[in-house]
Amino acid sequence: MSKNKEAAAASIILSYLNESNRPYSAQDVFGNLQKQHGFGKTAVVKVMEMLASQGKITEKVYGKQKIYFPDQSQFTDVSDSELKNLDNQISELNSKSQSVQQNCRQLEIELKELNSSMTTEELISETEQLKKECKSYQEKLQKIKLASNHVTPEEKEKVYKERIHLVKEWKKRKRMVTDMMDAILEGYPKSKKQFLEEVGIETDEDCKVKMPDL
Repeated sequence: MSKNKEAAAASIILSYLNESNRPYSAQDVFGNLQKQHGFGKTAVVKVMEMLASQGKITEKVYGKQKIYFPDQSQFTDVSDSELKNLDNQISELNSKSQSVQQNCRQLEIELKELNSSMTTEELISETEQLKKECKSYQEKLQKIKLASNHVTPEEKEKVYKERIHLVKEWKKRKRMVTDMMDAILEGYPKSKKQFLEEVGIETDEDCKVKMPDL
């Protein structure tokens, strides 16, 4: 690092420490200022050690870690009333900060809902499509109303009873045939499949049909 860059970095770091007025390690300062100013960690360590040697900041060693903080003699003493006033200001700012954060979260929720909802153009298009579908259904309903071949309740009941009768007959005849085949197969020398082929009987399964439920 050149002398000019070193002096500029020292000025920025010193101002940062004085404005913050709290203890930092070199790693803390590097992490807080690197993104904005592009300082390297080695340069930050060197500058802070230089500022400490010049007496512009104070260095304290805790085990293997060095902590730096601004020279406290440059700050005026603060009375208890001033400290209390500062505490009140901090409390008020914290309340405002929480309120702003809550408002931001609410705005994020509303924004998410707006982004997921349909646009005006999409709503217009969807409305037109629904109108077309509604018109189509109305036309179909009108055709049904005008048709002369409606099925009466009596006719519907008659067809339903006839269906029940036919299904029962189907079951009855299938059971009779099954009983007859079982009796024949007791003395038949071949398999059931061969018997069915020779006699020419087709089962429901052969015809791929299933007996309906009543």
